[in-house]
Amino acid sequence: MAASDGAVQTDILISGGGIAGLVTAAAFGADGHRVICVDPAPPVTEEAADGSDLRTTAFLQPSIQLLERAGLWDLLAPHATPLQIMRIVDAGGAEPIARLVRDFDASDISDAPFGWNLQNWLLRREIAARLAEMPNVTFRPGTATVALTAREDEARVTLSDGTQVTARLVVGADGRNSVIREALEIGVKTTRYGQKALAFAVTHEIPHENVSTEIHRSGGPFTLVPLPDRGGKPSSAVVWMERGPEVARLMALPPEDFTAALNARSTRILGHLKPATRLTAWPIISQLADRFTGPRTALIAEAAHVVPPIGAQGLNMSLADLGLLLDLSRDDPGSRASLEAFQRRRWREARLRIAGIDLLNRASMLTPRALRDLRAAGLGAIYGIAPVRRLMMKAGLGVN
Repeated sequence: MAASDGAVQTDILISGGGIAGLVTAAAFGADGHRVICVDPAPPVTEEAADGSDLRTTAFLQPSIQLLERAGLWDLLAPHATPLQIMRIVDAGGAEPIARLVRDFDASDISDAPFGWNLQNWLLRREIAARLAEMPNVTFRPGTATVALTAREDEARVTLSDGTQVTARLVVGADGRNSVIREALEIGVKTTRYGQKALAFAVTHEIPHENVSTEIHRSGGPFTLVPLPDRGGKPSSAVVWMERGPEVARLMALPPEDFTAALNARSTRILGHLKPATRLTAWPIISQLADRFTGPRTALIAEAAHVVPPIGAQGLNMSLADLGLLLDLSRDDPGSRASLEAFQRRRWREARLRIAGIDLLNRASMLTPRALRDLRAAGLGAIYGIAPVRRLMMKAGLGVN
């Protein structure tokens, strides 16, 4: 529908076509709203293609409910690998071997797994296909947001092709350098750790048995997350966090030397690991926007908050943003009352969760041997107290 001045009218304009933005488009569309979603780049939907995102996303239990609401879970479930156990390994001794192993089993708190893991490039493929089937949703890859004018009655967005769009609610899901956030002149607090994360897939000798394993030594956690078998062999996604210079050194190694370093860091807990994809590297920061809302505008996902990839919190925090925003948008999306409630409930939760993940990341980066010993002792103590262990698992899932 077009306004009298030629602007296109919609209920929801989503700036950002990453996974969070695509899920947002599907969810608002499933709720019956007219939706336009734009992104400056087309989604890369093949693993081997240039620019493909080789990271994975572990959707925790509350996020599955949102994917069901958006009509996405039936499409994604056949490709998902369940995560039944979260295994924490401390390898901070004199030698890089597992000296403490603790398993957090979902069966202690639920009949369902902690979550399900999917590859990011595959998520883009499946969600984009879902959007193409929804008559009230328009996905416009290759189109960027270039300007925003937000007023109490409506928000007006200018797109890179010159189109003017008026919306009852604009959702900024356009990443840590959000155009929407900058247009609203919202500041951010950023913490830089000097780390990067290597993300790639491997095959291995020992089946993962739906166990996600996080190995702590120094520099950051080394995480193996279950994937479907690849070429008849067990497979996992790797997220290997280290300080930036070490990541640069690792990426410059000859393949056989990199494989040797990879297996030393993994403590061979799944036997011999063999890289199965190219390596990709991502900078690690924490970031929190000063506020999450403006007139007729809400920030979600990395436009609002960024966390290190620990405990599968990043995208699950984003979907918690979305779930609340959907509930508050039933009557008048973008109303002052709904956005005030969104700011009040999500900003404080995000700040607390970022602080907790920051502490975990700093503990995992520890280099001095005495501090690594203290970290291991703390993990053992927490695990040994069953009520505390269950409370931590529920807190990680974001459930009561």
